[in-house]
Amino acid sequence: MTTTAISPIAPGSARTLPVLNDCCTPSSTMSDDDASLLAGMFKALADPARVKILSMLLNADEVCACDFSASIGKTAATTSHHLKLLRDAGLITGDRRGTWIYYRVIPERLVAIRDALSLGR
Repeated sequence: MTTTAISPIAPGSARTLPVLNDCCTPSSTMSDDDASLLAGMFKALADPARVKILSMLLNADEVCACDFSASIGKTAATTSHHLKLLRDAGLITGDRRGTWIYYRVIPERLVAIRDALSLGR
């Protein structure tokens, strides 16, 4: 295996990643259905506001819907849209208590992402 330096985020922050040699034929043990499910989760995380929401939820047991808007700098309607996309992807869940919904991460889904991308180590 050889390595190559790439800089996906910013100049000067290159990381060395493994690259398969030409002699190796990589194979995937992931089914098409699992790949589609995983792609849906990544699509849900492909927005900075949703990454911020997930970060907030990972740093708390649960967060009230009323607390997201100011923290991510979006309107309540836009925040609600982002929360819906994360719910639809199965990354978060929420429980209504009175007029507010309290959200939390679904840990098993994050484990599934980690496991699906593991290098088998």
